[in-house]
Amino acid sequence: MKKRLLKANGDGEHTYDYGNDILLFKIKNRDYMKSIDFENIVIDIDKEDFITGMRIFDASKVLKLSKLALRNIQQFEFNAKAEENVITIQLRFMAVLRNKPIIKQGQDFVRESLNSDILDSEVLCSVA
Repeated sequence: MKKRLLKANGDGEHTYDYGNDILLFKIKNRDYMKSIDFENIVIDIDKEDFITGMRIFDASKVLKLSKLALRNIQQFEFNAKAEENVITIQLRFMAVLRNKPIIKQGQDFVRESLNSDILDSEVLCSVA
């Protein structure tokens, strides 16, 4: 079977809710279908069965960055893969704090989704 791939470079966006410490990465203009919850992370799936977003609750603790840094994210890469009901998401981003770039090498999230039938796919998204 041919691997399903969604290239969404330039179509991503992020928001950070400072008060509630929630960081959201998503691909714009995708038709939402469902979400999958994992502790402090919620993964969004679209109608074509691609992973198109994620919310990180308690983001400053999960990512080990200050809330000020998270509020000033300038660039990011969001790469998601689903294979045999295992979800892998790689986040890479750069934030600016006091006019100095903080390059976060990123965070990899690997979760097994036992109760969800997600088609194997890969999503590549970056925003500069």
